[in-house]
Amino acid sequence: MPCDITLGRAVQCKNVLGGLRAVYIMNFIKNLEVEDGNDDSIESFDNAGTAYKYELKGVSSFEQTIISSRDNGSTYVEQKLSLDLKKLSIADHKQLKLLSYGRPQIFVEDNNGNIFLAGLAKGMELTSATISTGASMGDMSGYKLEFVGTEFIAARFLVNSLASTGVAVVVGSVA
Repeated sequence: MPCDITLGRAVQCKNVLGGLRAVYIMNFIKNLEVEDGNDDSIESFDNAGTAYKYELKGVSSFEQTIISSRDNGSTYVEQKLSLDLKKLSIADHKQLKLLSYGRPQIFVEDNNGNIFLAGLAKGMELTSATISTGASMGDMSGYKLEFVGTEFIAARFLVNSLASTGVAVVVGSVA
């Protein structure tokens, strides 16, 4: 049967970190062609575009939930990306508006150096954005963004660095 498991798992070392280092947001490319035939990883792309890097610090997170129904015979993965971006700006307001209209594909880099591609087939939807100045002087002034996607499988790992996959990376500047 093709859905039988093939490996076990040993207790892992305590050498990992939580949290995200950066996300790289790319305008949706329909039929983004992955050169690798593996469902769990990506080596490079045939028709990659440009990704815009957002550096992160703090409480941003990426979660994937596998939802499976015995009754319906269906399985899919809900991907949820929560971003906290400090500081408000006119340029960020414009990008937020554009993100809310689109459905980007998003590369997520964690603090362990893993990079995943969220929204590969269907893109990620910006479902909620809060623009806040805070109440007290020590409160965050910035953006809280929530992206959600539903995919057939969990976000694939990038085997190589993002630059070597054929994706052009544009790094922002400090405002």
